[in-house]
Amino acid sequence: MTTKQVARRLGVSQPRVVALEKGEIDETLTLASLRRAAEALDCTLVYALVPKQPLVDTLRQRAEQKADAQLNRVNHTMRLENQALTNADQRRQRENLIDQFLRGNLRRLWDEPA
Repeated sequence: MTTKQVARRLGVSQPRVVALEKGEIDETLTLASLRRAAEALDCTLVYALVPKQPLVDTLRQRAEQKADAQLNRVNHTMRLENQALTNADQRRQRENLIDQFLRGNLRRLWDEPA
């Protein structure tokens, strides 16, 4: 459709349609304007946030971050007391913590910085 045809369907002037298109380019287009345009064009507006990766991967990464942060605090204290864990023990503890975080209330993964 030309901008003149779209303007007629929207019930606005042609310059307004050009301004809408410019707003899209400049990323200043409002949802309200987009909704009105969709309705005038007999379309359904779909507004969505699409994750870059599967949710399970995002949760796992966050659990890993929290586990690492917690283990780093504990390991620092244990090293000062000459009670540091072996690398194998640290890996096991890390996996145990990650599993605990993922089995628990997932909302808590975001409570505090990792």
